Amino acid sequence: MQRMMQRLQQDRAAGRGSLMPFLTAGSPSIEATVATIVTLDGLGVAAIEIGFPFSDPIADGPVIAASMDRALRSGTTVAAIVDAIRDVRPRVGCGLIAMVSMSIVHRHGGAEFIAALHDAGFDALIVPDMDVDDADLITQAVEQRGMGLALLVAPTSSPERIRAITRRCRGFVYALARAGLTGASDAPPDVEGTVPAIRAETELPIAVGFGISTPAHVRMVIQHADAAIVGSALVRAMDGEPDSAHERAQAFIGPMLEACRVTAR
Repeated sequence: MQRMMQRLQQDRAAGRGSLMPFLTAGSPSIEATVATIVTLDGLGVAAIEIGFPFSDPIADGPVIAASMDRALRSGTTVAAIVDAIRDVRPRVGCGLIAMVSMSIVHRHGGAEFIAALHDAGFDALIVPDMDVDDADLITQAVEQRGMGLALLVAPTSSPERIRAITRRCRGFVYALARAGLTGASDAPPDVEGTVPAIRAETELPIAVGFGISTPAHVRMVIQHADAAIVGSALVRAMDGEPDSAHERAQAFIGPMLEACRVTAR
């Protein structure tokens, strides 16, 4: 987790917000995923979320759901993703975050699976469908290995719910910019109420995702939060020829990083 925290701190010291792009592992290919990780790390992102394809995604909109379906159809497996991260980890310095369904965690051994993720080079986990009341065992497993764990806080979460969620988070908190499914959106992110409510309960960095798809959205987010998460819009930009997916990712993320340089916090 120190890799991710170091980059977050470096960005803050430089007076800018951080960027955490999301990739669907295996879309458009596992080789493209590895090349894109290296490319985005070179651009200076704080962390990269690696989505493990799942046949029944819980909170993902049509773009990410379709990318996961393509990845699964092309033969992307959990083992292949773990091997790819083990291979690329020595070449990158940013944080690598596994976004993975609770079903996958259970199916692959719970704490043993988390240990395998750690050994491969993952720094943190996001388990979007994990109930906060079931989080303690996962929290213990990540704590044993010095990993981060981010649970999701919705705009509709009560102060009591926020308190219960944030006390189980390690490293950072994931704040939703809107309720519903992931997906690029023209609507501005809803952060002015959610982020202060989270800050009232924790000193952990706050990353905001769901619907963040333009540099303007990024600027809005980092006026209040520590990092912006860009997912569906990047996944859509990468769709196409696998060999050049990392180049399309670079062209898309460049303006997002420029937007991080302006912060009013």
